[in-house]
Amino acid sequence: MSQYAIQATQLSRHFGDLKAINELDLQVKKGSIYGFLGPNGCGKTTAIRMLTGLLKPTSGEIDVLGYKLPQDSAKLRFLIGYMTQKFSLYDDLTVKENLKFIAKIYGLSHREQTQRITELLGIYGLDNKVNQLAGKMSGGQRQRLALAAATLHKPELLFLDEPTSAVDPENRRDFWETLFDLCNHGTTILVSTHYMDEAERCHKLAILEDGIKRADGTPDELMNNMGAHVIEVDTDSPRQLKQQLVALPDVITAAQLGSRLRVLIKNSVSEPIEFLTQQPSILPTNALEIVRPSLEDVFVTCTGEGRQ
Repeated sequence: MSQYAIQATQLSRHFGDLKAINELDLQVKKGSIYGFLGPNGCGKTTAIRMLTGLLKPTSGEIDVLGYKLPQDSAKLRFLIGYMTQKFSLYDDLTVKENLKFIAKIYGLSHREQTQRITELLGIYGLDNKVNQLAGKMSGGQRQRLALAAATLHKPELLFLDEPTSAVDPENRRDFWETLFDLCNHGTTILVSTHYMDEAERCHKLAILEDGIKRADGTPDELMNNMGAHVIEVDTDSPRQLKQQLVALPDVITAAQLGSRLRVLIKNSVSEPIEFLTQQPSILPTNALEIVRPSLEDVFVTCTGEGRQ
């Protein structure tokens, strides 16, 4: 039996001349949380729709939980859960009515429905919202309801498409605690996001840009193998200094953090501190420090103009 819940080889999807996904190779281990990190339009949703059997690929091979897609998609649908980017339950049904409707779709008996819905209402803090219309709930409450619906049939594999895009930081943190609980009980999770802090929570992740996988690995692997130096510069004139530094060919990018500049320098520069101190724009009063890369630094170096 394979150790991977998802395996995709040279997966592509074209819409006319647009290559939404281009030759994507992917392996997601069972019992892990795997992230798709990238901006809107990079192909995250298209990839998820192909991996759930909802969209036929232009080319490539997909194996999900031992089933070949898209031909075995009907057999797979009872083993996976899918929480879409947009709230997809019924606004004019109550919390309980929505969950009962989903339970019937998955063929749960009356006894199973009652037991599972009661359990999920408690897990996701919806006990006192049973008779509230879904359309009248807050973003965080709707998010918890959508996750309850997606996990109602206890899927082996859960797909989450930007599930926290409409909720506040506290709800996002609580949501991720729930995901780790699911993972600890054996559920494999693939989640797409454009939040760096969420991507760092994943066991592994892929960075997507224009339908192409630019990098993948654990967050630590990606940060340790970034291929650039990260220097923070303390300065009284960060905006002016940034403009001068980004004009240098060996500087990948510079970002302002309060009164400090976070400068990414190409790895070809062996002594980055010395390199910066030789620049006329750097004054003796400027404090320079080599710092640990962040996932945002990784993203910058492997996408857009930062890509080597």
